[in-house]
Amino acid sequence: MSAGRLLSLLLLLQSRGRVSARAIADELGVSVRTAYRDVERLQAAGVPVYAEPGRRGGYQLLDGYRTRLTGMSEGEARALLFAGLPGPAADLGLAAEVTAARLKLLAALPAGPREAAARTAAVFHLDAPGWYRETEETPHLPLFVDAVLTGRAVDVRYRRWRAPQEVDRRVRPYGLVLKSGVWYLVAATENRIATYRVAQVLDASLGDERFERPRGFDLGAYWSSYLEEFASRRFTGTATVRISPRGLRRLPDNVPAEVVRAVETTATAVGDDGWVEAVIPTESTDHACGELLRLGVDVEVVAPTELRRAMTATVDVLARAYGLR
Repeated sequence: MSAGRLLSLLLLLQSRGRVSARAIADELGVSVRTAYRDVERLQAAGVPVYAEPGRRGGYQLLDGYRTRLTGMSEGEARALLFAGLPGPAADLGLAAEVTAARLKLLAALPAGPREAAARTAAVFHLDAPGWYRETEETPHLPLFVDAVLTGRAVDVRYRRWRAPQEVDRRVRPYGLVLKSGVWYLVAATENRIATYRVAQVLDASLGDERFERPRGFDLGAYWSSYLEEFASRRFTGTATVRISPRGLRRLPDNVPAEVVRAVETTATAVGDDGWVEAVIPTESTDHACGELLRLGVDVEVVAPTELRRAMTATVDVLARAYGLR
């Protein structure tokens, strides 16, 4: 029996209130039977845990009970300093709060863990946005933070890629996701859960409507399924291409990772000069044409005919623009 797991159970009950045996088991990574035994051991140690029967029942601490345990390992102290990295915290409007919390955390730690945590903070810096792209302006992000935490609906005017481009929506925010320096809002509308790029929100205002996020909603699980669905919608076709040795080296800097992986798994040699032929996923003819032209003379489209013609037409226009026949 791990003493650390008992402490985790105690802190779980203290932070969440009533928790079912199943939820305890899932959180601690143990069986439900082990969760029951852990609760019994906690009770035997004098911690006032009691059970509430019924469908919505579970275990909880006696009202007013708070643990005074303050022990923290060096690894845990380091991890906590990563919980509020300055860039994302500033985006969310929480920079001052995060700075104050970090100072309080460091001040409360014993000398050893405090010095280790301070060293960690000094040698790691997060710069989330990718290269060759300006940081997006997200003036409405703090408002969405407020809406997520208080359970209030938001009326938004949103710019999307398809017509009509500007639409009005009432959304019920479930959470915020930061991916590659871009903030996304996950929110419910009238009949579905949708994802919105926060930088595309033209206007937003808090509404009077209050809502409760579904108890079983898992933001991380939703985002994973959203990415899978997005990938399946994104790549709707394939193309057969031939790539030179230099083109293979340039691939990772010029095409998406999915295309690089496809080349790695389908490439077959054609001739003795190092060129290979591979089948890659494509979004559309125009998009694939623009992407593959980045590789210049190091790529040749074999099929489909429509993409090959698009590449030919583009190169022909370029030749005329530069005074070549």
